[in-house]
Amino acid sequence: MICKNITDCVGNTPLVSLSRLFPREGVSVLAKMEMMNPGGSIKDRPAKYMLEAGIQAGTINSGSHIIESSSGNLAIALAMTCKLKGLPFTAVVDPKISPTNLKMLRLYGANIVSVTEKDQNDGYLLTRINTVKQLLLSIPNSVWVNQYANPDNWRSHYHGEADEILRQTDRDIDYLVIGASTSGTLMGVSRRLREHFPAMKVIAVDIVGSVLFGGKSSPREIPGIGASRVPELLSPEEVDSVIYVDDYESALGCRELLVKEGILAGGSSGSSVSAIGKLLPDIPDGKCVLTLLPDRGERYLDLVYDEDWFDMVRQRHFDNTPPLQRKIA
Repeated sequence: MICKNITDCVGNTPLVSLSRLFPREGVSVLAKMEMMNPGGSIKDRPAKYMLEAGIQAGTINSGSHIIESSSGNLAIALAMTCKLKGLPFTAVVDPKISPTNLKMLRLYGANIVSVTEKDQNDGYLLTRINTVKQLLLSIPNSVWVNQYANPDNWRSHYHGEADEILRQTDRDIDYLVIGASTSGTLMGVSRRLREHFPAMKVIAVDIVGSVLFGGKSSPREIPGIGASRVPELLSPEEVDSVIYVDDYESALGCRELLVKEGILAGGSSGSSVSAIGKLLPDIPDGKCVLTLLPDRGERYLDLVYDEDWFDMVRQRHFDNTPPLQRKIA
């Protein structure tokens, strides 16, 4: 098979058993390897889907200038896809962007607008969104794809990896464990799988410091999980349980995944690994747990795999006197 271009390679990622990391007999843990998408992350799916849906609907044309608020994987995926479609792209980023991501965006030819002012939630998301709205007024023919509210975000996962999972396994999925951020992945995958497995429990993984499920906003270090604003796409009533992890637990999960499975994955993968470790004692024998590994670890060499950074978040973790919350509905 010869693909026309790199975006035709998006999808068809494999399922891998995490039996070395979770060797408990009687419970299977499977991971969808979304890091194997050509742009390096699960965000290749919504980037391609949202742009193509916009082109089909006529809201995006050959003269459009695409804008999005993202300091991470979606910005890179949009930059890659816009490059192939001949569309200019502007990414609105913040100081939390990793040096690697910033270099990648520039290599793809993206325009970079960096915000520095924090919002009222002690994050940058609201400031980034306000900046996007200002750019829409000043850049001719600009289009905001709006990952936070665009239903084509969750539809890309519904018709994408969720469909693939149903083709790849012939067993029931009893627990779906997914990190939450814009909530497109969480909503799209859970909606599709629940059509086939109505008894499946949907477990959202959130980071301490995120407000997605009513938590108190506080500084967070790992990108790609949690948010300082509740996105329009999130429907909390479709989530059975929320497991909270912090930056240290997420980093520890990444390192355990590397040591036990040889998988160099990004920060939100470690969050899900840590959450599964907390969930496993409550799971009866004969059940199957499914998670997704959203991106590659190379983009986190200056974060979760850096010893000074790891020591910093470890100290913060052990300085927390109250136990980290876990809410199981």
